[in-house]
Amino acid sequence: MNTQEKYKQYVNTAFVKAVEPIVVDRAQGATYTDEEGNTFLDCFAGISVANAGHGNARVIEAAKAQMDKLVHCCSYVYHVAPVADLAEKLAQITPGRLKKSFFGNGGAEAIEGAIRLARRYTGKFEAVALTQSFHGRSYATLSLTGNCGRKIGGGPYMPGVAFTPAPYCYRCPFKLHNPETCDMACAHYFEEVIRCHTANNVAFFIAEPVMGEGGIIAPPDNYFKIIKEICERHGILFIADEVQAGFGRTGKMFAIDHYGVEPDILVLAKGIADGFPLSCFIARDEVADAFQVGDHLSTFGGNPVSCAASLANIAFMEEENLPAKALEKGAWLRRALSEIPSGQVAIGEVRGKGLMVGIELVEDKKSKTPAAAQAGNIRAQLREKGILIGVGGGFGNVLRIQPPLTIGEEDLRRVVEAIKAVIAGN
Repeated sequence: MNTQEKYKQYVNTAFVKAVEPIVVDRAQGATYTDEEGNTFLDCFAGISVANAGHGNARVIEAAKAQMDKLVHCCSYVYHVAPVADLAEKLAQITPGRLKKSFFGNGGAEAIEGAIRLARRYTGKFEAVALTQSFHGRSYATLSLTGNCGRKIGGGPYMPGVAFTPAPYCYRCPFKLHNPETCDMACAHYFEEVIRCHTANNVAFFIAEPVMGEGGIIAPPDNYFKIIKEICERHGILFIADEVQAGFGRTGKMFAIDHYGVEPDILVLAKGIADGFPLSCFIARDEVADAFQVGDHLSTFGGNPVSCAASLANIAFMEEENLPAKALEKGAWLRRALSEIPSGQVAIGEVRGKGLMVGIELVEDKKSKTPAAAQAGNIRAQLREKGILIGVGGGFGNVLRIQPPLTIGEEDLRRVVEAIKAVIAGN
């Protein structure tokens, strides 16, 4: 019985439409190699995880060295040097006064912890999140997710959650579409949501600075400044969910840096350790210190091996200036993709920041009817050409290009030419 047959028999994959028919044997840089030696250009990076490239020698070396010394002791029972060093480093590179970190294992766990901390600090219990958002697949994170496609069959969900419109200009719920002339109606509507959809007991507002699962939605430049002003007027904490957008992905170390706003809590995972399981939420002193004895813990959180890998990952990013390179590569990629003419499907919009790029496919540009089936077909055709991408968005019609930030320019040109060919029907 081969690996694919064992998956069918023994691995629960009922929750995915289809597992890619590839058995990955090894990876290096931006390339996967299967068991038969076939190579595939990875343009999804394990869902924005391998930002510093697969098999990064610096990261692997640091992890191996730590394995020889200590794998586990529970970093909240004993002091461990890599944990302290990583917390110090994150305090140095994250925005503003963010200082104290809590380490976990995955993004949903970190969001859950941030929720707990925000409620502890404010003494309030309600939340406001965005439509089109995605924050994880645990009970609380699904409660904050503004996408029914991810929530079906799991309710009833956590009470006290209200939703405000996402800054999705291409499909603006107010039919305004142009951020230059709309006076940021979606941002100002947040105050209306507080007034009409809550009991005025809101502990936090949560948002992805660039929305990943929602279809790579990048808010206009002044969006979060308006949101933060409303939060401050109402004593609401702003939680920035950078599980997917963090660590150089958008062209800055953290996506919120594009907006000139300091979050009260920043949540990190995925790209934090280049593939090693680790997550974090970080807050300024007075917020972090709201936790009381017994409020929170994680047995495996702050694993020494993952923390050592994360330190090496961040050092590599800084020394290689990966965020700035991602900004430059992403700008070129979006320009090149925007020039692709319509074929079997139309490109409604190309958007994103850095190497977090979304291509919204529509049946025609006038109606903007989502072309979900065509998006899936294009993904499959690209796989046959040796290129792996993601598909997402609230309508399932957005091609997602999120490669390792180390990807070469020639490989990006190959991606553009391949997408151009399949859209043309070749």
